[in-house]
Amino acid sequence: MNIRAQIVDDEPLARERIRMLLAEDPKIEIVAESANGAEALRDIQRLAPDLVFLDIQMPELTGFELLDQLDPKRMPVIVFVTAYDQYALKAFEVCALDYLLKPFDRERFSRALARARVELDRRKSGEVNEQVLKLLVNLEQARKYLEKLMIHEGGRVFFLRADEIDWIEAAGNYARLHVGKQEHLYRETMAKLESQLNPDRFARIHRSAIVNTERVKELQPCFRGDYVIVLRDNQKLTMSRTYRSRFNL
Repeated sequence: MNIRAQIVDDEPLARERIRMLLAEDPKIEIVAESANGAEALRDIQRLAPDLVFLDIQMPELTGFELLDQLDPKRMPVIVFVTAYDQYALKAFEVCALDYLLKPFDRERFSRALARARVELDRRKSGEVNEQVLKLLVNLEQARKYLEKLMIHEGGRVFFLRADEIDWIEAAGNYARLHVGKQEHLYRETMAKLESQLNPDRFARIHRSAIVNTERVKELQPCFRGDYVIVLRDNQKLTMSRTYRSRFNL
């Protein structure tokens, strides 16, 4: 993978040294060189580099102060580069990947760069895995909702699409499905049926009623915080105040 790198150091010769070493790798692009902490902060926020070689002692903002102002969730890989070894412990406390003590040789720099590659690959893999996991969760949720209901009625069995239902009311331990002018008894409790229906489409409006939100035409405020729900066919249902949050009321 290509790496977008930034060099941050107030010494021109130090920046040139790192630039020359990075130039040997065609898969590294130097997106910015910053001469002080404030400039570096602006460049990082604007360019979002993958990897930053960061000096510690700098004008305006030190390397540590700069890191304090970055979003931890968007933190680039940090390799500290400094002439002072007393900062090593603190550098690793703020989760720096590596710590290059000046003057460093080519071999030591190469090891730091190799570690940076491994860390960036790990982060990239983690992002991909997280995206795949979210996709799988969404697909699983989509699959678990009822799309068709099997109705046993008058000695026959037929299927009813969930999106055809206008509203549902409790009928003892069963549920009564209202579809236009027709009614069908479904052999399942309201609680179980509610858990199987897509919550983006169906909402509980009363302990004994569930409504297809696509069929709602109007909400009319009533007394004590209740509402009257008017469906497209002008059927009126009562929504108790306990459930009105579903409609952001």
